[in-house]
Amino acid sequence: MSGPTHDESLYRERDVVPIRRALLSVSDKTGILDLAAALHAAGVELVSTGSTAKGIADAGIPVTEVASVTGFQEALDGRVKTLHPGIHAGLLADLRLEHHEQQLADLGIAPFELVVVNLYPFVDTVRSGAEANAVVEQIDIGGPAMVRASAKNFANVAIVTDPRAYDLVTRALPKGLSLAQRRALASDAFAHTAGYDTAVARWFATGSVEDAAAPAAAAAPAATGDANADLLAAIGGATLSSPLRYGENSHQAAGIYTLPTGRGIAQATLLHGKEMSFNNYVDADAALRAAFDHAEPAVAIIKHAQPCGVALAAPGAADPIASAHERAHACDPVSAFGGVIAANRTVTAAMAETVAGIFTEVVVAPDFEPEAIEILSRKAAIRLLRLPDGYAREASELRQISGGLLLQEPDTFDGFSSHTWRRVTGTHVDDATLADLEFAWRAVRSVKSNAILLASGGASVGVGMGQVNRVDSCVLAVSRAGDRAAGSVAASDAFFPFADGPQILIDAGVRAIVQPGGSKRDDEVIAAAEAAGLTMYLTGERHFFH
Repeated sequence: MSGPTHDESLYRERDVVPIRRALLSVSDKTGILDLAAALHAAGVELVSTGSTAKGIADAGIPVTEVASVTGFQEALDGRVKTLHPGIHAGLLADLRLEHHEQQLADLGIAPFELVVVNLYPFVDTVRSGAEANAVVEQIDIGGPAMVRASAKNFANVAIVTDPRAYDLVTRALPKGLSLAQRRALASDAFAHTAGYDTAVARWFATGSVEDAAAPAAAAAPAATGDANADLLAAIGGATLSSPLRYGENSHQAAGIYTLPTGRGIAQATLLHGKEMSFNNYVDADAALRAAFDHAEPAVAIIKHAQPCGVALAAPGAADPIASAHERAHACDPVSAFGGVIAANRTVTAAMAETVAGIFTEVVVAPDFEPEAIEILSRKAAIRLLRLPDGYAREASELRQISGGLLLQEPDTFDGFSSHTWRRVTGTHVDDATLADLEFAWRAVRSVKSNAILLASGGASVGVGMGQVNRVDSCVLAVSRAGDRAAGSVAASDAFFPFADGPQILIDAGVRAIVQPGGSKRDDEVIAAAEAAGLTMYLTGERHFFH
């Protein structure tokens, strides 16, 4: 059956859609009262069902029962309550079309701009050992229908299926959610219903919701006795996207799990090439971290989670992203062999022509020109990944340790300004040198500690990373830069504990250094720089990356 066709010229643009009316119907009540209160305070009309409506009303928040909208009381033990034109017309009306808007008005039906729905706990019910009839009653019908209808109509409606997205909604009040945000939520919603339906189908086929075909370490966890269960619950209900061939090594089972509101490398679309490996994902994420630290067109090349090169486009370059790639590759062409490339702009045909001549595992970017895809697809082994719309790093960073988890805010450059730096030696540098210092300070953040990065003209020329002392990192950065060290600037992710590290940079011809300061021997370090006539800035903030 084919759907209706429309004249594209009839569609009006809708980017940010203010939220005036919301439908709330959730099994997981986490955070729903806080969300309802925030929506009410912003003047949003609330419509809700069953126990959700009762909880909201009991909290003293005005809410309209669905039955008042449909004129039809909940029936058949709750099997029928939202499957009604009074609800679904409000979800599916495409208000970019004047005739939809008029027809909705003629029907006397108000549209919804926000729908908050999560589904019956089918998987938990199966895992509890419940009898078949009880399990069947947890097969949600109205919920997925509302989710899918709202997601289809993302041009007009924001659909939220996970409580962790409530903060996104409340921050958007009263302006509303953008088209990009609504599209991202719709993507999550369809993934949510797809996973739900898969679990139902698996239960009908096998009597279980577990995936017997997945490797043991990557399979969806059982409610008890599975080593992954507590961890996945702790990180917010991550779900298995797909098993991987293996982990870091071939004897390790692995899988990739996605977060419901994630918009990162885990949600990227594979445009060409064989499936991603565990190590590919790690390196690609590290490359994105490095490339997207810069607002200007930038490219990062990563090998074993370490930068081989990071660069901005040359000033006035005809093709900025191609220029950025050439300059990043020039930093360390030997190490770049077999690396992972991330660009923070669309990959052009010109960049693709250069990349095609270099053995590369992965190229990840916001998008690719069609010709770039054609050029790179001639290489069977290369993987091309397109980022999801609205790519963003997670608001929190997690790391597992034995017996628990570490959580922290991500290290970002929000509010960054070199105006806060303190010049402790030398003269004021010119604008070009200051720009190089700013670039180096941003780029060194993506280098594993102890980190030293040399830069010139908006491109890295030498990187010293991951050494157990800062002197070795200085030696490594200078040796990799070679003659290019002379006249470059240097950034250090943390303070110099002694003057020996800066002296190596000074002897190589580095003309300016930026570092956090804070060592007990800062005076010795500063004296060495002053004796060499070198300009040094202290930031007062370090950027360790372990």
